[in-house]
Amino acid sequence: MTAPLPDQMRCVEIAGAGGPEVLQIASRPLPVPADGEVLIAVAAAGVNRPDIFQRQGSYPPPPGASDLPGLEVAGTLVAIGAKAGEGWRIGDRVCALLSGGGYAQYASADAALCMPVPQTLDLDEAAALPETFFTVWHNLFQRARLQEGESLLVHGGSSGIGTTAIQMAKAFGVTVYVTAGSPEKCAACEALGADRAINYRTEDYPTIIKELTGGRGVDVVLDMVGGDYIDRDLRILAEDGRHVNIAFLQGSKVTVDLMRMMLKRLTLTGSTLRSRPTTVKAGIARALEEKVWPLLEQGKLRPPIHARFALEDAAEAHRLMERSEHIGKIVLTL
Repeated sequence: MTAPLPDQMRCVEIAGAGGPEVLQIASRPLPVPADGEVLIAVAAAGVNRPDIFQRQGSYPPPPGASDLPGLEVAGTLVAIGAKAGEGWRIGDRVCALLSGGGYAQYASADAALCMPVPQTLDLDEAAALPETFFTVWHNLFQRARLQEGESLLVHGGSSGIGTTAIQMAKAFGVTVYVTAGSPEKCAACEALGADRAINYRTEDYPTIIKELTGGRGVDVVLDMVGGDYIDRDLRILAEDGRHVNIAFLQGSKVTVDLMRMMLKRLTLTGSTLRSRPTTVKAGIARALEEKVWPLLEQGKLRPPIHARFALEDAAEAHRLMERSEHIGKIVLTL
């Protein structure tokens, strides 16, 4: 027997495009899980850069998705819709990738995008998994075909994406270099396993990468900066190197010399996750369960949590992220 569910839930609404102050606590009816969906009593929700872009009005949710922010949650299953498939039971601890709706006491999720919470993790840690782990696995290991023995440069090494990429790549036998913006952030990245963290404020990362690789360059670059970083990245890619963009904090419109791409047989790629079909995201989820979840269960990977905020303090969580002072993930707890 399960306790009856309430009619209303607390959530965070975006009152209008603007600063963190537009995030407001509200009350709404609980979501009703559709066919193929489950309902999760949320214990924690991850805070991600796309949430900020949505709040600012530049990253609207895809059609049919909740207008509430929040792309990842962890909690307990309290309802299971028709056609949700076998394997889930009321009371199971799950984490899930969402298209929206995570900043709330309850969230509906596609059952195919739910994963069991590793026994080694608390629910607030599990809420920090889906968005970054899906993104890193898909972009580095599927799109960029990163292999054991290769080398990787990650920009924004101290971010949630960066700290995930460091640990995951090292677990699969990759040499990892990162850029970060302070001595403290560089030290944290190296403590997580990075072979060398480069302070981009005081060091020229292309020069150092060439020195570290004997002039060869790196096999893969994971870039969320864009702007003039892209041309510099192409200069330090090894032959047959792959450049992956997942964000453009300094702009997406750049000028590059395509002759360099031709001569070194480079691959330029990138992706967004939120608008991809559920079948694609479900494929990523199953790959993570097979390849990465065992590493979490063994304690070889763990998402670093920089700060936890109550749901009512979502605006403060956004302010922290916008200051870029965090190392690892920021989560909201309920």
